[in-house]
Amino acid sequence: MWRFLQDRRRLNGLLWQLLVVGIVIAGVGWLWSNALHNLSVRRISTGFAFLGREAGMPIADSWIAYSPKDAYARAFLAGIVNTLRVAVIGIVLATVLGTLIGIARLSSNWLLSRLAGVYVEVLRDVPLLLQLLFWYVLMQGLPAARTAWKPVDGVFLSNRGLVLPSVPIEGANLWVIGAATLGLIASYFLRRRLIAQQMADGRTRPLWPYALLLVVGLPALLSWTLAASWTVTFPELRGFNFVGGLTLAPEYFALLIALVTYTSAFIAEIVRSGIQAVHVGQWDAAKALGLRRSFMLRHIVLPQALRVIIPPMTSQYLNLTKNSSLAVAVGYQDIVSIANTTLNQTGQAIEAIALIMLVFLTISLGISLFMNWYNARIALVER
Repeated sequence: MWRFLQDRRRLNGLLWQLLVVGIVIAGVGWLWSNALHNLSVRRISTGFAFLGREAGMPIADSWIAYSPKDAYARAFLAGIVNTLRVAVIGIVLATVLGTLIGIARLSSNWLLSRLAGVYVEVLRDVPLLLQLLFWYVLMQGLPAARTAWKPVDGVFLSNRGLVLPSVPIEGANLWVIGAATLGLIASYFLRRRLIAQQMADGRTRPLWPYALLLVVGLPALLSWTLAASWTVTFPELRGFNFVGGLTLAPEYFALLIALVTYTSAFIAEIVRSGIQAVHVGQWDAAKALGLRRSFMLRHIVLPQALRVIIPPMTSQYLNLTKNSSLAVAVGYQDIVSIANTTLNQTGQAIEAIALIMLVFLTISLGISLFMNWYNARIALVER
C-alpha cells in the first residue's frame, strides 16, 4: 500500500512538471508567433542575414582590423573584443587592488587601516554610473595633447587618453608569447609533480632550472629562429595628436578605472572577511614558530581563506563583466553600443538583443565554470 502511494505521488509530480513545461513552451511559442506577425505587418525582415551586409559604422577604438566597409559580423566581433578588453583586464586589476585593500584593512597600522576603510565605504556607496561619469569628465578636463602631462619618459596623459610605449605584436611575436604561456603551464604541472615527489621521499628538488628553460629558454630560441622583433615604439607628438605607442582612449580608460575601483571595494571586503574566517589558532601556531607576518599571510592564512573567498569573488567577476555594458554612457563602443547602432540601422531589434544576451551569457558561463573548477580543486576533501 505504501509503495502504491509513493508511486502515485511520483506520477502526480511528473504530470505536474510536464504540465508546467508544456505551459511554458506554449507561452514562448505564442510570444514568438506574435512577434513574427507584428514584424511581418510592419515589413521588418527577420533572421541574421543582415550580419553579412556592410556595416557602414565607424569604430574608433578597436583592437582588431576593422573599417566601415566590413560586414556587421566583423563589427560585432570588434565589439566582443572591446568588451573582453574591459572585462579581463578589469578582473585582474580589481583582484589585485581589492586584495591589497582588504589586507590593508586588517593592518595594525591605524592610519593605513582607516584609509582602506574609507576607500571601501565611499566607493561602495557611490553608484557606479556616477563614478564612471566622474572619471570621464575628469579625463576630458585634462590638458590637450600639446601640453600633455608626462609623468614618466615615453608616457603621456591628456584629454586624448593615456599613451604608452608599446611593442608591435605580429605573427612571430604571437608564437613566442604562446610558447611562453605553454611554458608557464608546464612549469605549474612540473611543480606539482616535484612537490609530490618531495612528499614521498623528503628530498627537495629545485624548480627554477626547468622553469627557466621552459619559460625563458625555449621562447628565446623560438624568437631567434623566427626573427621576431621586440623593438619598443615610443609615442611622439605630431601636430595635434600622438603617433606610435599604445593609446588608451579616454572612454576606455575612464570605464576601466571606474569598474576596477568600484569592484575592488567589494573584493576588499570579501578578502577581509575570508582572512578573518581563518581560525585565530592558525595565526598563533605560526607566531609560535617564529614566522614573519607576511609569510604567515601568504603561505598559511590566504590558502585557507581562498575556500571562503572564491564563491563571492565569482559573483563580483560576473558583476564587473555585466557592468561593462555601462560603456554606452561614455561612448565606448563595446558589444552593447555596436548592437544598439546596428538595431537603429537595420531595425533587427530581436536579433541584436539576442546577440547581446548570447555574448554576456557565454562570458558569464565561462567565468563561472572556471571559478567553480578552481573552487573544487582547492576544496578540503575528507578521507
